[in-house]
Amino acid sequence: MIDWSQCPAVERSPEKVSGAWLFKGTRVPVKALFENLEGGASIDQFLEWFPGVARADAEAVLEHAQRSLETA
Repeated sequence: MIDWSQCPAVERSPEKVSGAWLFKGTRVPVKALFENLEGGASIDQFLEWFPGVARADAEAVLEHAQRSLETA
């Protein structure tokens, strides 16, 4: 499991979206990025569908996930 607490692009609050990890300043779950990519969407499509998410934050989440997998 990935430790999202070390990724500056995300936040978690029990009051928002049942405590899911969200892109900072949004109500968009990090999980939505991975679900859309797995479904065949591109990052550009994801950003179009979720305009509150900054490209830098989406890239930071992907980089964090990659680093987490490399050290696992």
